[in-house]
Amino acid sequence: MQAIGLCRFSYPALGGFQVGHETPEERIAYLYDEARLEERFRLLETVALPCLKAQTEPDFSMVFVIGDQFPIQHARRLESLLAGLPQAVIHREPPRNHREVMKEVLNAARINPAEPCLQFRYDDDDAVSVDFIARLRQTVAQSAGLLKGQRSVAFDWPKGYIAEFGPQGIRAAEVYRPLNVAALAMYVKGGSPVTIMNFAHEKLPRFMPCVSLPDAAMFVRSHNGSNDSRQGLVRHVEVAPLDAEGEALFQERFAIDQAQVRRVFSA
Repeated sequence: MQAIGLCRFSYPALGGFQVGHETPEERIAYLYDEARLEERFRLLETVALPCLKAQTEPDFSMVFVIGDQFPIQHARRLESLLAGLPQAVIHREPPRNHREVMKEVLNAARINPAEPCLQFRYDDDDAVSVDFIARLRQTVAQSAGLLKGQRSVAFDWPKGYIAEFGPQGIRAAEVYRPLNVAALAMYVKGGSPVTIMNFAHEKLPRFMPCVSLPDAAMFVRSHNGSNDSRQGLVRHVEVAPLDAEGEALFQERFAIDQAQVRRVFSA
């Protein structure tokens, strides 16, 4: 069963952001601001990509969506970072409706639309556990009876960490966050054009069965200066520097290396 991940990397969509802009030009200027892109690249390099490269089950696809006006020097930097992830492809799109574009991209990525597939969204500043794909495939296989007759079924791992990254390293706190974007996936039956982008992630159980597995920590949610989802009133999370045990856990579970974080964010 094909597993497809979708990541928008500073794609200037029409809609899809909580930060509002009057025109596509204003959104492009905001997203392509040099300081903002530098932070996103540092998070991509140290947080989002290492765990994908370290997946214990490498059988998955990753589509990174960028704008067709993405600056050439940044496109080359992205290509360089993705060179070590053979599952990754870059898809360029002009500014269009956010959900429509993402649904089209996911359906175009299906090798055989007549066969069922697995889909997951992926933010460029988050991480999943190194066994996320393996756990997803195992859980779907164990849920065969539930899948029968269903158009789609969601699978959620709600335990993880909130973390901040910077020159001093990693500060984090363990959290329970049901239906977080990271460590959330969806089964889609063969022949159905529905995608995980048809629904707001926190509303998936309104439209389909949802299997929740609150066991091991399966995600790291980054809090940073350019979080779109943390605009306005948000819950404050007290984070603390990782101790030796936490540092080892982040390395083993998420392939996040504190020394690399310090080095990249100090550059």
